[in-house]
Amino acid sequence: MYDAFLKQLLAPLGIYRTEGGVSGGEISALGVALDGAHAVLGELERELYIGSAESFGLTNYESLLPLKPAYRTVGERRNALMGLIRMDGASFTLEAVNKTLCGCGIPAEATEAEEPMTVTVSFPGTRGIPENIEQLKAAIEQIIPCHLGISYFYVYTPWSYLESCFATWDDIENLSLTWAQLETYL
Repeated sequence: MYDAFLKQLLAPLGIYRTEGGVSGGEISALGVALDGAHAVLGELERELYIGSAESFGLTNYESLLPLKPAYRTVGERRNALMGLIRMDGASFTLEAVNKTLCGCGIPAEATEAEEPMTVTVSFPGTRGIPENIEQLKAAIEQIIPCHLGISYFYVYTPWSYLESCFATWDDIENLSLTWAQLETYL
């Protein structure tokens, strides 16, 4: 890439032999070195921003934070890190808490509970108790202000949904689902 660029740049000067010879070889060697530098700098640029980082950049951001987010994909990891970085001393409003809750790794939402000084945390889009719930609870408890109590709300598949998807109980039994799988069937 840079080999051709340097040759094109120097050709109008007329003092370099851009093809063959010592100067042509030197230009090619410089082009290869610049290609290597470009590749390294491109990787550094990608890893510098959370939105594009894929490996060591995310690991380095995680090392700066008080908790490690739970995630299943690189996209979830990025979103969790961005949520955790938003955390600050002014994260006490319900809106700010909900923006920061994405730092736990999966979609979570806090709502005011009927009991004073308590919030209810639910996991929209997740049926049943999420896997790695203990890690999620640890992250949520660090995000929610410490003066608030936390209750968790888990959503299971309602019978009305199953009735709309299946004509008979035999149709459900043909799926060979366990009870836990049936409760979280989408």
